[in-house]
Amino acid sequence: AAAAMAPRREAALVLLLLVLPPASAGLSGYFGTKSRYEEVNPHLVSDPLSLGPGAGGSLPASCTPLQLRAVLRHGTRYPTAGQVRRLGELHSRLLRRAAGAAACPAAAALAEWPMWYEESLDGRLAPQGRRDMEQLARRMAARFPALFAARRRLALASSSKHRCLQSGAAFRRGLGPTLDFGGDEVEVEVNDSLMRFFDHCAKFVALVEENDAAMCQVNAFKEGPEMKKVLEKVASALCLPVEELNADLVQVAFLTCSYELAIKNVTSPWCSLFSEEDAKVLEYLNDLKQYWKRGYGYDINSRSSCILFQDIFQHLDKAVEESKSSKPISSPLIVQVGHAETLQPLLALMGYFKDDEPLLASNYARHARRKFRSGRIVPYAANLVFVLYHCDHVNASQEEYQVQLLLNEKLLSFHHSNETTSTYTDLKHYYKDILENCHFKEECELAKVNVTAVDEL
Repeated sequence: AAAAMAPRREAALVLLLLVLPPASAGLSGYFGTKSRYEEVNPHLVSDPLSLGPGAGGSLPASCTPLQLRAVLRHGTRYPTAGQVRRLGELHSRLLRRAAGAAACPAAAALAEWPMWYEESLDGRLAPQGRRDMEQLARRMAARFPALFAARRRLALASSSKHRCLQSGAAFRRGLGPTLDFGGDEVEVEVNDSLMRFFDHCAKFVALVEENDAAMCQVNAFKEGPEMKKVLEKVASALCLPVEELNADLVQVAFLTCSYELAIKNVTSPWCSLFSEEDAKVLEYLNDLKQYWKRGYGYDINSRSSCILFQDIFQHLDKAVEESKSSKPISSPLIVQVGHAETLQPLLALMGYFKDDEPLLASNYARHARRKFRSGRIVPYAANLVFVLYHCDHVNASQEEYQVQLLLNEKLLSFHHSNETTSTYTDLKHYYKDILENCHFKEECELAKVNVTAVDEL
């Protein structure tokens, strides 16, 4: 019986791919936080070690890098247990209906799709995620050879999550034996207070993370006309009554397309349920969640990251002091591995990717060209890098120390100058208020009075 089923299985998949276009190429730009790193750096598809166009940087030859501070998101991961459960639920429904699905090629093919994800995978780093990190390390070392030279000290820290610890170990492996640690293994320090600051912020946890009302725009969009259209289309393709589907199940089908591409580099049959227009709607749903939970939706989202922001500048300050005293830099390389939820609030605190108008359930069409697109900001293996330089032959003493900022290996312009290089003095002056007045303990303290979450936010 199994042998007899195999040709039918193949025929169903072939028919599906003939009837519906192989879509992952057109969809891959809309996977939000589940996007491959290659979406922001397409040159890596053909050469994973390429530094890409404009890799030379724009600093004069008389500047020497003193310190590099990198905050990384972990590499490509497997779905979480919750996502696997929802996918299993949807797949089971299709299996139950498969008997009468002869006239429904999409449902038949997806019923035959091998459900290989298991809950035990629960967000763990995929083999591709290890490659993401190893290759990123090699590119970073090629871009800043003086800092990654032999016998330079690397301080490596991570969140306590398995995928981050493994990403940190993979980053170290990517550097090979050139750094002198007395062997290939270097201890990865667990530092959740910096890499998972959001877990330690009582105000954020109570008023955003665990407060359904805080996600009212996300929930409204799930019930809105754009999502309704996608829902009806997917239900029709799967020959299911529309009331058997909801936005979460449709999103899981869409994310399965993204996982198959990121983890296995294949176009999944799940992709064929969606057009590019559908993908834009589902990307907006993901971005709404990121905006209201990790971005500009509520001040506490970004203010909770001031502990990390200030730590970055404390290390930069120390490197400047050591340089002025002609001492060796004690921490030339600091690499920390966290999450999209680590980077997104930090970038919001710094004022990056802020649209003039907030993202709402009601203004999807007006945000077609929005700056806040999470897949472009924090895909897998996203990285924010501060590089401090000492410059000789300068006109004024304040020009002696300069900084560059790279996001996903591309220079970011500073807000205060619109240039990609800033004096360290100017940068500190621009962020003076955050550096002096954003105190994690006070920001995150939950008011004792009994106010509603909406009033508080």
